[in-house]
Amino acid sequence: MEANLQGWWRPSPGSIYPLLKKMKDDGYLKRSDDDKYSLTPMGQEEVDRPWPWFERQSPTPRTVEGAVEVISSYTSYLEDLARSRGEDVSANADNIRELGKRLTKLVSD
Repeated sequence: MEANLQGWWRPSPGSIYPLLKKMKDDGYLKRSDDDKYSLTPMGQEEVDRPWPWFERQSPTPRTVEGAVEVISSYTSYLEDLARSRGEDVSANADNIRELGKRLTKLVSD
């Protein structure tokens, strides 16, 4: 994965394992007793789907749960970036803090 992304992003356990769990929960993967993952028939069907399959996906979550999931994924992504490219994350610290305040306000009002 790192090679395909040309070093731009190095997936970490904090980003990979939540994705694997979601794919398992959604029925695309199964986990064996020795903790290895493999595709289910439904997962294989997705892999075999002709490109560009991603165009059929909705770019905007349609539920609060979906939006929270997207926020969680981006948070994991930023955590990974902070480890590998901390200066880029630090350069955006004010924006990140402001987003945190806005999210906190949503649940505290």
